[in-house]
Amino acid sequence: MRIGFALPQFGPLGERISEVPRFAREAEALGAAGLWVGDRLLAPVSPSVPYPGTDGVPEEFRLAADPFTVLTAAAVATERVLLGSNVVNAPWYPPALLARQLAGIDRISGGRLLAGFGTGWSPEEYRAVGVPMEERGARLDECLDVLRAWWTTDPVEHRGPRWTIPAAHVRLKPAREPRPPIYLGAFAPRAMRRVARRADGWLPVVTLPGDFDPVSITEPMAWMRQEAGRAGRDPGELDVILRVNPASEATVDDIVDALKRAHGQAGVEHAFVDPMYLSRDVDHALELCGRILDAAGRG
Repeated sequence: MRIGFALPQFGPLGERISEVPRFAREAEALGAAGLWVGDRLLAPVSPSVPYPGTDGVPEEFRLAADPFTVLTAAAVATERVLLGSNVVNAPWYPPALLARQLAGIDRISGGRLLAGFGTGWSPEEYRAVGVPMEERGARLDECLDVLRAWWTTDPVEHRGPRWTIPAAHVRLKPAREPRPPIYLGAFAPRAMRRVARRADGWLPVVTLPGDFDPVSITEPMAWMRQEAGRAGRDPGELDVILRVNPASEATVDDIVDALKRAHGQAGVEHAFVDPMYLSRDVDHALELCGRILDAAGRG
């Protein structure tokens, strides 16, 4: 099983953003298979919708580093690890700018980018970027259209309900051929149908401690693969990468048990752990990475 880790980005870890290159280098040396970022803009004082699974917003989100900055720093500092986003909230961004940023990161890294997208959950964040939250699904769909065109064609041209790109030369393409893989976070049926029809893979999440049931992965994956087949795709090409979110009371044993069960009972070959709630500082986060890899088997 390939095991990766979230980069220092939020809370006390994000406050030491200058240490991202060191964390990335040392995590790669430990045997991490991937390094990952998320996407938070702000932490509302009085959130109209709480963070999923809580009654508010985690204090760690009060300090959030830009995901593109963090990925770029990790790309320069490493040589082999996958560099992924889980997730970038694609509807917040003009897709041409998003395509350019991610193409640059993929070029800098030598083709190691995995682009994971979602739509977020916070109305306050949508208001802050001036994007109607009720359009998030439609904006994600059009964003995917623009990304594929921007990354794989020249001249690039797009005419949609929200964005227009006149025929134009865009010759800075990603290093990976034909483009970086695109994975999507999804839980609702409509979003899972988008994964099946439009993505290279799915990004489920497990929160620890808790009763992790591998069926929570196998059943949605079976449905999405059937849907992919009905859409004329090869169901076997639809991949899954699991995010493991340990709460502050979770233990290394909890994490390793979930990883082993996901691998053995759900067929998950790639996962990553976010040490945000467990780590006092970057050195402590690296220590946890080493312990998890030692106990679970190095990626």
